[in-house]
Amino acid sequence: MIRMSIQGVQPKLSAILNTRRHIFDLVETEGRFIIKPPHSIYGQMPENEDLTMRLAKITGIETPLHGMMWCKDGSLSYFIKRFDRVGRRDKLAVEDFAQLAGLTRMTKYDYTIEKMVKLLETYCTFPVLEKYKFFKLVLFCFVTGNEDMHLKNFSLITRNGKVELSPAYDLINSTLALGGAEEEMALMLAGKRKEFRKIDLIDYLGKEVLKLNSVVISQTLSDFQRVYPQWHLLIDQSFLSEKAKQDYRSILDSRLKRIL
Repeated sequence: MIRMSIQGVQPKLSAILNTRRHIFDLVETEGRFIIKPPHSIYGQMPENEDLTMRLAKITGIETPLHGMMWCKDGSLSYFIKRFDRVGRRDKLAVEDFAQLAGLTRMTKYDYTIEKMVKLLETYCTFPVLEKYKFFKLVLFCFVTGNEDMHLKNFSLITRNGKVELSPAYDLINSTLALGGAEEEMALMLAGKRKEFRKIDLIDYLGKEVLKLNSVVISQTLSDFQRVYPQWHLLIDQSFLSEKAKQDYRSILDSRLKRIL
């Protein structure tokens, strides 16, 4: 079966910030920002991604600078600052998990969460810390209906002499964008991509595969419960339509109940 990433077909533009005119200038090279205009097929993609990234940030997941911008035609586009650029020309070393696994864009779904953990153990400077961050990110993607987190949506970055998970990017409620989804995860976990329960995500992934202790796991779940009211507030304040807000809340609530 050939899978198509909704992020992969979304148009992306490279830009720099013109601080004198307070606008983005589109460029061919050396861009410091990525702009994602509205999608021709999937509705409210910029609004969806901006909201999901905001939910991630208040959950304690590192995210780059991002936001929304009005275009001349009255539409909204999403922008995000590139985290692999520093200064005017310097680049930080970043490799996505497809590269680390020796796979390509065509095979970015042909992997498992368990194998990704092995890559963390192999390449990260402090694997235990990155496992905790990875656990929270995987849970967050499940709860927010993101079934399109393939290998190219996870990366390692080298900063200050340390190899670690990069800031999160391409976070979106794809279940909402697609109007439903046959699967709940892009990559297999425990031999499946859907019908996940607490025993799969907490007991198996958290305790058995990642070998996180009960204190860390409890704290992670407590973080989700703590920010739950803020999630709903951000959904209410988002640029999504009222119907989309309602559907987002429904997905969020039903998924969260399955891991708590």
